[in-house]
Amino acid sequence: MLTWQVLADGPLLDPDERLGVELAGRGPAPLTELFADLGNMQVAVPVLACAVLVAWFRRARRAALYAVLTMAAVPALVVPLKLWTDRQGPLTEATGYYPSGHTTTAMVAYGTAALLLSPHLKRSWVTPVAAVLLTAATSVGLVLRGYHWPLDVVAAWCVGGVLLLALRAGSRSGQRPK
Repeated sequence: MLTWQVLADGPLLDPDERLGVELAGRGPAPLTELFADLGNMQVAVPVLACAVLVAWFRRARRAALYAVLTMAAVPALVVPLKLWTDRQGPLTEATGYYPSGHTTTAMVAYGTAALLLSPHLKRSWVTPVAAVLLTAATSVGLVLRGYHWPLDVVAAWCVGGVLLLALRAGSRSGQRPK
């Protein structure tokens, strides 16, 4: 539905752009930039790589492999969507902003790391909460810095959510019932 809104210049586009313009530039720039940077490949992927190594050495090799494949699916899904929608960014004439690749990267990297690490922790709820907070911070930073429209970020949550659900389903399919 969100992609249709962007492609067909649907009714959600005007409120989205008004909200995006209103929010752009708000908040302390160093903090919002830091938040936006949490979605950079150079930040998020090393976090996932550490979690993959932990899983690998704890003999959760199938889960580690699925995690790597899930992260590889991010550009495979996001890049064609960016090319197809060709949406202009908030503060630029450039296009290719929908959906947010940084938000998708953050959600999949931190979410996958949480799924890999939580079985090995006493407080298994900590890693998913951290993943949600890091992804939310990335999303907020991108909108406040004026790098993305709010709908770009919401669409990225949808793409990332589908990938994480697929990862969870795939990694559980090979487990024996307890």
